[in-house]
Amino acid sequence: MVYRGFGMEQLNPPDHANKPFRELTPEQQGERGAEMMVNFMSSCPGKSAISGVTGFALGGVLGLFMASMSYDTPLHVPTPAGISAVQKMAELPLRQQVKLQFADMGKRAYSSAKNFGYIGMIYAGVECVVESTRAKNDIYNGVAAGCITGGGLAYKSGPQAALVGCLGFAAFSAAID
Repeated sequence: MVYRGFGMEQLNPPDHANKPFRELTPEQQGERGAEMMVNFMSSCPGKSAISGVTGFALGGVLGLFMASMSYDTPLHVPTPAGISAVQKMAELPLRQQVKLQFADMGKRAYSSAKNFGYIGMIYAGVECVVESTRAKNDIYNGVAAGCITGGGLAYKSGPQAALVGCLGFAAFSAAID
């Protein structure tokens, strides 16, 4: 008698592994669909896509929160000489003030969402490639991915900025891991 618990059934592929999808029962179709999803989420493009979408959503929420907090003091608004931002904003009708504030909040939230999504996508993709290349799962994958991501994001600003970006992202990755 063969014991089949604790994942031992995965050692033998199921009988329906090579059948076309339309010939499978609904349960087998569900199993194959779940297997396809797990395989996609375990791949490097899948991890990058998931991190990008999650980073976009999280960045949007954080950007919206940070933008809503900036209206406590409207001193960040550039104005002509002699007119304060408070006076300029206070002279507008309430409806116009609310419209301007919501438009600004939307722009800031979208900008933050794009940045978080981009960084999350790049970092997750680089970490997955580094892990696949090294064939190890340890702290050095995150540190190397952080260095490559930080340096890559800052390379247009010159070699010093790329070095600082590399060190900063690597240190942050090490602290998080």
